[in-house]
Amino acid sequence: MIQKQEGFEGERAIILPPKILEQYEKTPFTKEFYVTDIGYYPKARHHYRDRQEGAQEHILIHCVEGRGTATIHDKEISIGPSEYLIIPAKTKHVYRADPNYPWTIYWVHFKGLQAAAISKRLYERMLQQKNKVMFSEQYRYLFDKIYSTLQQGYSKENIEFIALTFPYYLSGYLLTERFNDHVEKEDVNISDQAIRFLKNRIAEATTLKDIANHVHLSVSHFSSVFHKTTGYSPIEYFNHLKIQHACHLLQFSNHRVFEIALAIGIDDPYYFSRLFRSHMGISPKNYRNRWAMHP
Repeated sequence: MIQKQEGFEGERAIILPPKILEQYEKTPFTKEFYVTDIGYYPKARHHYRDRQEGAQEHILIHCVEGRGTATIHDKEISIGPSEYLIIPAKTKHVYRADPNYPWTIYWVHFKGLQAAAISKRLYERMLQQKNKVMFSEQYRYLFDKIYSTLQQGYSKENIEFIALTFPYYLSGYLLTERFNDHVEKEDVNISDQAIRFLKNRIAEATTLKDIANHVHLSVSHFSSVFHKTTGYSPIEYFNHLKIQHACHLLQFSNHRVFEIALAIGIDDPYYFSRLFRSHMGISPKNYRNRWAMHP
């Protein structure tokens, strides 16, 4: 097998110095996630890596054109256009560009306290063949932003900026639809209508059928659309709105707890207290007392 000996035309790569990485591991902002190497290889003919002991970092490779193959844990994986390859740290692996249709890749090596959990989830998705991700302008912008920031040097400000930006870049691989805003405008409008309806009925008893009727959909269809766009069921979301309003009243009014319960459509103060605690982690009374101590 011919291995890469020289650079690829148009390639970009930055490998961070060990002394800088030592600082990453000790700094609160950066120890959760940090980049150790980053680059771009266009049409990387003869690109080949064989790491029998694995790498110390997790490796994320995004193929935007061409093809490549990898062997991880003796499992053969083919990677094509708009697919990513993830290799967990300390994992034996080999990967190579296709000799006839060599891949063009954006790649990054990363570490950190939270890195293993993200790498594991991405790896599971890849094994399930859920690793198809279009490298949209949003990905490209963030990748270039991280790369160009590193080009400016390794100041504390630059390193912290990357540590806070990189998790958002990774979110595009775990939550692709949310990252790319691939939600139909019609669905968003329906959910917005429903939310406005709920906000106007905070103090009233409202059923799922009431909400569905307001947006002229069946209960099942509406529930599906609403969950898709908000991540919550309509009733869960309604309860969030109710508790949000209760927090406001606890902060800025002298109403007693049972009066606040009535103001959000709950006539049982004990149920209200349980619901409030399940959302906020403390009782309504303790929430008010805590707020009173704020400057």
